[in-house]
Amino acid sequence: MSKSPKVALLIETSNAYARGLLRGIAAYMRERCHWSVYLSERSRGDHSLAWLHNWDGQGVIARIENELISKAVKRLSIPVVDVSAARLIPALPWVETNDATIARFAADHLLERGFRHFAYCGDSRFNWSVWREEQFIKIIQNAGHQCFIYCPPGRGTNDKAEIESIAAWLATLPKPAGVFACYDFRGRQVLDACRLRGIAVPADVAVIGVDNDDLLCDLADPPLSSVIPNTHRTGYEAALLLDRMMAGECIEPEAHLIEPLGVATRQSTDVLAIDDRNIVSAIQFIREHACDGICVKDVLMAAPQSRRSLESRFKKLTGHTLHEEIIRVRINRVKTLLTESSLSLEKIAERTGFAHVEYLGVAFRRETGVPPGLYRLQNRPLSGLKI
Repeated sequence: MSKSPKVALLIETSNAYARGLLRGIAAYMRERCHWSVYLSERSRGDHSLAWLHNWDGQGVIARIENELISKAVKRLSIPVVDVSAARLIPALPWVETNDATIARFAADHLLERGFRHFAYCGDSRFNWSVWREEQFIKIIQNAGHQCFIYCPPGRGTNDKAEIESIAAWLATLPKPAGVFACYDFRGRQVLDACRLRGIAVPADVAVIGVDNDDLLCDLADPPLSSVIPNTHRTGYEAALLLDRMMAGECIEPEAHLIEPLGVATRQSTDVLAIDDRNIVSAIQFIREHACDGICVKDVLMAAPQSRRSLESRFKKLTGHTLHEEIIRVRINRVKTLLTESSLSLEKIAERTGFAHVEYLGVAFRRETGVPPGLYRLQNRPLSGLKI
């Protein structure tokens, strides 16, 4: 019998994003192959790679986060797949989250809550933070609003000083404001800074992060809303690419960007920053009943006034018509069921208010650009789902 290929995973075990990558790699191995895996306990940017120089393996999946890791990997003559946005070795294929879509999810989440003031709290040391900032600014400006940007102090600043710096910045923002934090740890710092300055969350400042690290988000005060990256799929795709490379296939050094799954809404953004009570009533009714098969007439009964008046004010404050908002909520629920369940399309249509599966397919493709089955295939975080 041939020996199992030896594969090194240079991926830290210290955060939820990286552990999601490892779960995706493990899922690929269960389905497709058996590798002999080397994985050491690591933190982000760990430098302890002396063992790699004499290692006799056949492939590597690595988070290449600094020059020392980059130099160690460049010495290798075996296939390597990069799962870091740092792009320190451009000649390698790399698999990462789609930061443009992450920014879109965060922006839409805050826009639909009626905010007119927006801010981004990032960390310029990381490419993914810079990319999210660029896209978030573009989306907010295209929606007709200004976006305020946090400029961090110099390197070497401790956590306490950083929180104080963020607190001083938050105090200058017009309120109420929707703040997009580049990842969950930064989101927790923003919440700590709000508490330091006595800023009410989410009434004065609503905060959304990225990674949906359950532990970090649930321990935050208040619990932190977060964009959910499909880390499982990212790890799975990286393993698939490495397997193809170890089989002799030439893979181009291009980006393989994985779409996020959605937003986990928690208390930090559980607010509607709209003074118009009728519009608030309409939004809440749609959120609660869109998947029950409601139509615009039902919304008008929940927020009684003339259709022309409600439609005009609703469009001005949210950027959507009442019908578009109903469809948007339904499609978001369809996305969740496609990626988190094995329900058939018929069952999904039934549960999301679509009278016929054909109508679901047409509406879904119009909103996303792809049919439901392909979306499930491209974004499912777990194996074994029905297409």
